[in-house]
Amino acid sequence: MSDEPSGWRKSSRSAQQTSCVEVGRAVDGAAVRDTKDRAAGHLTATTGQWSAFVGALKSGRFDG
Repeated sequence: MSDEPSGWRKSSRSAQQTSCVEVGRAVDGAAVRDTKDRAAGHLTATTGQWSAFVGALKSGRFDG
């Protein structure tokens, strides 16, 4: 099994946008990369870290 993330996708809400991020499946969690600069690499998060991040987004914690 490869350690490279797979199944990259971007939100359907950003279909017309060029400044987006993509999320992929990692071995033990998720990976995030810049849509415009995929060759720059990616950040990874464990399943627990990703779950906490998504929960914080949904709760409005980062709303400004």
